[in-house]
Amino acid sequence: MEFVIVSLLNGVSYGLLLFMLSSGLTLIFSMMGVLNFAHASFYMLGAYFAYALSQVMGFWLALLVAPLLVGVAGALFERYSLRKVHKFGHVPELLITFGLSYVILELVQLVWGRTAVPFRPPVSLQGPAFTLIHHPDESMGFAWGRAAAEVCAQATCTPFPATRAFMMLVAIGMLVALWLLITRTRVGLVIQAALTHPQMVEALGHNVPRVFMLVFGAGCALAGLAGVIGGSTFVTEPAMAATLGSLVFAVVVIGGLGSLPGAFVASLLIGIIQTFAVSIDHSIGSLLQSLGVTLSPQAQAQDFLKLTLSQVAPVLPYLFLVLILILRPKGLLGTRDH
Repeated sequence: MEFVIVSLLNGVSYGLLLFMLSSGLTLIFSMMGVLNFAHASFYMLGAYFAYALSQVMGFWLALLVAPLLVGVAGALFERYSLRKVHKFGHVPELLITFGLSYVILELVQLVWGRTAVPFRPPVSLQGPAFTLIHHPDESMGFAWGRAAAEVCAQATCTPFPATRAFMMLVAIGMLVALWLLITRTRVGLVIQAALTHPQMVEALGHNVPRVFMLVFGAGCALAGLAGVIGGSTFVTEPAMAATLGSLVFAVVVIGGLGSLPGAFVASLLIGIIQTFAVSIDHSIGSLLQSLGVTLSPQAQAQDFLKLTLSQVAPVLPYLFLVLILILRPKGLLGTRDH
């Protein structure tokens, strides 16, 4: 039971980090029809900006300022580069954002080096948020923060990091704020109308190019916020964009291009599936046999069936992606074909 609870919590927290990153990409695509290949690079930029700012103004102020700086950088890129190729279709958009990702990577390595930087969370987030206590009589207990030493001497204590709990709170708050902004405010209505009826929105006195610039900047700012949280929780290094970049696109496609609820569901699914797969150290063959599948001696000798689930865990999201594209090309909650 302890294994299931801990793995589920870790999977949900990792999935919510994926949602924090994919929400900005979903917002940009749903409002502008632009698939931003440099989105994960803005995620990396948020982590490095926060690392630099935290040395001057502290972590909490950097948590607010770094995403704003990333958002400004994204808005300027849309205004002076992306807007000029937007009228030529999706291929030039993909090429210019793909090129931007390499430019950001080289700039980051030039300024901060090629190795990881010591970006640490504040002292208030360095301990456990709560501790699961597995008593000898198989009952489960719970304690806020770190459990007492005398309790852990007689039971098995499993702390849950405060950084992961904070990540989950920020992601849930982001989901609620985005949903309210898009569906319950005048700004959200203007943004949605600008995509489908730009001429009518302009006739009502709104500057559609400026709306698109602000949407792109807001999407990049969300990626920057995810970078601050993810960089301080895990590791801040130049490879962090490549690590999550392809996975985020898998999340967006699985959930449905342009669907914010779809991105949320797909992020949780992928986070939980990967976490459980990494935690289960059983071969594929033994797992099939436990499910009642009879394997011949020749089949058991196959190298593929000797692989453990933890070894194939990085591939599982992309297998899920292929399955979704075959069975439901629109994605889980999508409304448009890819």
